[in-house]
Amino acid sequence: MESLDSLQDMFRMQKLLNERIGVRTDGMTPEERARWVLNYCRAMSQEIAELTDSVPWKWWAKYQKLDEQNARVEVVDLFHFLISAAQVLGMSAEDVYAAYLKKNAVNFSRQEQGYTRKDEGDSKHI
Repeated sequence: MESLDSLQDMFRMQKLLNERIGVRTDGMTPEERARWVLNYCRAMSQEIAELTDSVPWKWWAKYQKLDEQNARVEVVDLFHFLISAAQVLGMSAEDVYAAYLKKNAVNFSRQEQGYTRKDEGDSKHI
């Protein structure tokens, strides 16, 4: 798929970076997978906090301003850890793209239907 070239390249580069620091997803046990997904979740939580600190969220503080450059860096950091988590779960760029398309369709359907109740089964096909 031609539209995946950039995403595929990001996945390739992230795999190389992770392997350079000693994280090899091939052959991980279920316990190792769980541990690394948790590691990446924790890292993403920290990056979200850093992104939050890039925007003026303290309504009582008048000195704050948007640090757009840092916010962009934090968004990219999130991609690093999100791609790493996807790789730990055995997902390729193509898998993520296909799942995104399906989930996006579910989200649009929810909005069209008013999303008045949670349907536990509407994402089972993803």
